[in-house]
Amino acid sequence: MNEELVTSLPVAVTPTDLAELAGHRADVTVLDVRTPTEYEAVHIPGSYNVPLDLLPEHARDLGSAVGGPVVLVCRSGVRARQAEETLGAAGLSRLHVLDGGLAAWEAAGHPVNWGQQRWSLERQVRGVAGGLALASALAGSFLWRPLGSIAAGIGGGLLISALTDSCTRARALTKLPYNRHVAPCDVGAVVRALGRATEQPSPQAAD
Repeated sequence: MNEELVTSLPVAVTPTDLAELAGHRADVTVLDVRTPTEYEAVHIPGSYNVPLDLLPEHARDLGSAVGGPVVLVCRSGVRARQAEETLGAAGLSRLHVLDGGLAAWEAAGHPVNWGQQRWSLERQVRGVAGGLALASALAGSFLWRPLGSIAAGIGGGLLISALTDSCTRARALTKLPYNRHVAPCDVGAVVRALGRATEQPSPQAAD
């Protein structure tokens, strides 16, 4: 294991950095903060899934279970950075974010585990926002002009989301049945698995 690489790990790690660490079986936990549906569709081998909205209530348990650096993963990196803030506020250290998220990991040609394919949360946001903007613009043109202002509101919301690096629409979409078709994440089981992995000389994460 490259101990120097572990100790000098930057906050934002590249897919190459993470792949090298995994190849050396370093004491690094890959924590995927997407929804269980997204995780089931595709995830990094050896990663654990704890959705972003469950982190605040389980942050301390997770901190007690992990034994080394934690690399946070989502689709693009936005939710992972939010998770970093949440866990950091709870007192966890050695937190890192996979730069570019799972999309960058796949683009770099690193392996993933595939399951039933569903739209990612980011893609759902784009689809819902685009559909509503188009529908309101058409309605404003052909039915009732004030309806066109909805499109402006959607555009403003997307701009605020970009400026604040957050997305309330994504949080709302996680509550839809479409994103809850799989069993909810059992955080307790994840914590126990992390604890067992930490106790072993060569930790093995659960796929």
